[in-house]
Amino acid sequence: MPELPEVETVRAGLQRWLSGRTIASVEIRHARAVRRHLAGPQDLAARLIGARIEAVSRRGKYLWLPLSSPGPASPAGPDRGECLVAHLGMSGQLLVQPADAPQERHLHVRLGFADGGRELRFIDQRTFGGVLLDHLVPASDRSDESVPGQVAHIARDPLDPYFDDVLFSVRLRRRDSALKRALLDQGLVSGIGNIYADESLWRARLHGERRGVTLRPTAVRDLLGHIRDVLADAVAAGGTSFDALYVNVNGQSGYFDRSLSAYGRAGEPCPRCGTPIRRVAFMNRSSSFCPCCQRPPRPRARKE
Repeated sequence: MPELPEVETVRAGLQRWLSGRTIASVEIRHARAVRRHLAGPQDLAARLIGARIEAVSRRGKYLWLPLSSPGPASPAGPDRGECLVAHLGMSGQLLVQPADAPQERHLHVRLGFADGGRELRFIDQRTFGGVLLDHLVPASDRSDESVPGQVAHIARDPLDPYFDDVLFSVRLRRRDSALKRALLDQGLVSGIGNIYADESLWRARLHGERRGVTLRPTAVRDLLGHIRDVLADAVAAGGTSFDALYVNVNGQSGYFDRSLSAYGRAGEPCPRCGTPIRRVAFMNRSSSFCPCCQRPPRPRARKE
């Protein structure tokens, strides 16, 4: 599943190609791709036509396009404060393509624009992702930012300028749960999926089963610094592509997989100490770590 670096790469590409453009046509080829828009495909298409895309925003793994209407709100245009929300799911792609480019096999939604330039296509092989129209609501913190109602429950990510380091540290250190499980909790911190949790924990020399309550504030600050470094490095590399399902808006793969130190390297020597990387089952997924550099926590004594 695409994580923060992949979604941020897509966001930046969409910002370049879509900001300021007016939607002229909407084709919905697969109703499942818009299933979260409860009013149905026809309503979604009607409300998007004539809307102007103001920007492309992101929180964690969610993308949204704030929209404006050239006139008063009507069934043919968005209300003020509406946005088009997109989630890539397991295999979703948002591609910016010439209008005459061949249609992709799993093309589900396409948007054409008034300027006649490149169109936006949503492709999804497994149809776990989708798009919908949503209203923007005020963010629940100190910023003046607005977010879609669908995204309001999602915590900020570590690359967000309003991310609260102190609050994160306090909440993490109150948790008597596994550290990796906490990093995957989108209510605590967003955008860190399986790949980047393993990489961040490896850099911080912390085992994923370490309990949050056992960490000192300095250890949390150190971990947060490594998380930011990993995410920034991955964004610079265009994300991580293990197959053709994740690509940027131009159809190009990311290459951060060349820099992975733990994830996907089971049996290979740890780049730091040479001990073979170990892979274990974790929450219907897996965890990869160095058993030497990332010492497992001691078993806790049973209470009588």
